[in-house]
Amino acid sequence: MLVKGKWSADWHPVQAKDEQGRFLRQTSSFRNWVTPDGAPGPTGEGGFKAEPGRYHLYVALICPWASRTLIARRLKRLEDIVSLSVVEPALTDQGWRFGDYPGSTPDAINGATYMHELYSRADPDFTGRATVPVLWDRQRGTIVNNESADIVRMFNSGFGTLASGAFDLYPKALAPEIDRINDSVYPALNNGVYRAGFATTQKAYEEAFRGVFAMLGELERHLADRAFLVGGQLTEADIRLFVTLVRFDAAYHGLFKCNLRRIADHPRLQAYVERVLAIPGVRETVNMDHVKRGYYSIKALNPTGIVPVGPELPWLKDAA
Repeated sequence: MLVKGKWSADWHPVQAKDEQGRFLRQTSSFRNWVTPDGAPGPTGEGGFKAEPGRYHLYVALICPWASRTLIARRLKRLEDIVSLSVVEPALTDQGWRFGDYPGSTPDAINGATYMHELYSRADPDFTGRATVPVLWDRQRGTIVNNESADIVRMFNSGFGTLASGAFDLYPKALAPEIDRINDSVYPALNNGVYRAGFATTQKAYEEAFRGVFAMLGELERHLADRAFLVGGQLTEADIRLFVTLVRFDAAYHGLFKCNLRRIADHPRLQAYVERVLAIPGVRETVNMDHVKRGYYSIKALNPTGIVPVGPELPWLKDAA
């Protein structure tokens, strides 16, 4: 992590833990918002007006949080408005790195080698972890926001008429139900797989493990009579769930010890993954080579660095 803007030690997956060995996730620290007129958003300060070519998105294709924003950018057709850089999949001793691995890009905006350099540039005294996604403001030379949930909502409504209206990912009438589902799925499943994988005690692992599969069972039942989670249409709740499900069999089932059942063993969840993948633009955000190479590069969980050849994922056979 960075301590007062300086890289301090080799990268490690456990950000923090409580006295019971439970994995604790770092809170996002840059919380400004892009808005159509530059007025302040729900958090942070104003001055970040939606303008073509002003903003740049940094992502990792391994990362489900970053992939949320990548899907929203695609669905809102902001590719020509918000430019993009993709870090390499393998985590290094200094965290995310820019390079020429297939599917990755150099940092053409700031010329950084490592993601943490951007955090130091935005705040020379920054202390914390250099995470993705990052929404960068070229004009002010700083990080606008590094919280994926915020960035998804910014892409949905913060860019006004610059964005497509084909999808409304957070319609006002459905907002309470979307929030309720997000608040249930995030701790049990989205973050629950990490709590299982990075647990440092048996008790903490089993607690997280039970929560993961209880939520998968609940979702399997929820999808018995609907195509999407809320209101019969794709919303941000679906994006947030999908990015975890699509990685589950390839990474979380084995490496994170979430091995009671696969998504392939949940017929409705598997059909749901296929349904979301069929939405134009979504499949292009899924790169299983990056996903596997990224997760299996975590030395604390896989010290040999060997990347498994499997599993066979029929619904991703045409994906990158």
